Amino acid sequence: MPLDQIDVDNIDLPSEEGTTQEMSFLDHLEELRWHLIRAILSILAIAIVVFVMKNFVFENIIFAPKEPDFATYRFFCWISDALCFSPPDFKVQAFKIEEQFVTHIKVSIILGFIVSFPYVFYEMWKFVKPGLYKKEVVAARGIVGVCSTLFLIGVAFGYFIITPFALTFLTNYNLADTVAQPTLTSYVNNLTMYTLPTGLIFELPVVMFMLAKIGLVTAKDLKTYRKVAFVVILVVSAIITPPDLMTQLMITIPLYALYELSIKVVSRVEKNMDDDLS
Repeated sequence: MPLDQIDVDNIDLPSEEGTTQEMSFLDHLEELRWHLIRAILSILAIAIVVFVMKNFVFENIIFAPKEPDFATYRFFCWISDALCFSPPDFKVQAFKIEEQFVTHIKVSIILGFIVSFPYVFYEMWKFVKPGLYKKEVVAARGIVGVCSTLFLIGVAFGYFIITPFALTFLTNYNLADTVAQPTLTSYVNNLTMYTLPTGLIFELPVVMFMLAKIGLVTAKDLKTYRKVAFVVILVVSAIITPPDLMTQLMITIPLYALYELSIKVVSRVEKNMDDDLS
């Protein structure tokens, strides 16, 4: 074919991995749709299993932190009688006709998301990965495993550490003659608030890694606000824990360690970027 008859604008240029770079906007939407469908189906599959196992789930997982034989309470009592604590005995109540059923569905979906998070994140990574340069893919190697591990550790931290302390503090907090009689919705909402966001908070090092890659965060910035971050973490820990030093440290140390880890991650990113430029 003569060179003057070649339509240069319609040539699909190969990427670094040998695939074509050209995809229309609708093609991207279609691909994203299937990734989302597979992710949602994984959540629903786990949610159905959780829904069917309602008695086991509510007795051994959801309501476990309010019982005096919960693992966290037994652990602290084993360490020392001075550290022994547990929430007062209370019954969770449902005041609305639909409350138990709606909460059952809600818990099933939330646990479905938590359990299937590694696969959900994997599907999102598969969608993003083709748009990255080869060196960016190499730099993000293992990100699915890292993010999944951090998320699940965060959820476990919220469930076994934050929830028992917060539950004990809030149920023992009295105004005049008021008696704490939490509803099912209130109890589950609090449990969700202590676990799911904590899992996302534990993604802080990964978030900082990404922000550092695009130049929005520097190690110098994080070091500048290090004292502020420590004070905020300390105040939050003091609010949700009993008034003794050890239990406050149980909350403070892991959260502050995440902040310090983020500084290390950002510093490493900056060093690698400087090496690439030199």
